[in-house]
Amino acid sequence: MPYRSLEPGKYGMRGMRASELAAQRLDELADGITSPVDTERGLAARLRYLTASTAGYTAMDTAGITVTPRTLAAWLAEDQTPNRANLRRIETAYRDLRRHNVVRSLTRRLNNGGRGTRVELHPHDQSGVREPHRRAGVAGHRSVNVRRWDAIVRAWAAGDEQKLDELWTDEVLADLGSDWGGYEFSAGVGFAV
Repeated sequence: MPYRSLEPGKYGMRGMRASELAAQRLDELADGITSPVDTERGLAARLRYLTASTAGYTAMDTAGITVTPRTLAAWLAEDQTPNRANLRRIETAYRDLRRHNVVRSLTRRLNNGGRGTRVELHPHDQSGVREPHRRAGVAGHRSVNVRRWDAIVRAWAAGDEQKLDELWTDEVLADLGSDWGGYEFSAGVGFAV
């Protein structure tokens, strides 16, 4: 029985929704700037990326960055540093724009010319669950080849967690057969890219 109708952490099981882990992995694959936003280098790189196009300014508006052109120029010249709230907004705007910009290339990479990408799923951790409450029949890690990434990547790029979870369950976990519920919450998800 899948965990949709259960309380997964109730008895000490540890893990995250597999779709959340997949979203984190997609973020890692899409991320171009590795320096944190609160460093000079990371902030400068994000601001250059955001101010290089009209879409970047739109992403900043959507993220709630409402500063004067003079303040933005001071940020770019590194004469002034944004406050913590604006740093969070800059990071949000950067991630949203980056996701939007990499959808096509990431989809093409994961679809791999119709061959797809191997996904490794590690089941939730039941080591803290007492024996009578452990889920039976969950094997170790499993691998599945995902051939169609288009809808999954679009849901991730849009930040639609519910749609991503539905697609991950239907497109990836369903290929595991009857024990797919044991992988709905996972300890790890990896892509062979």
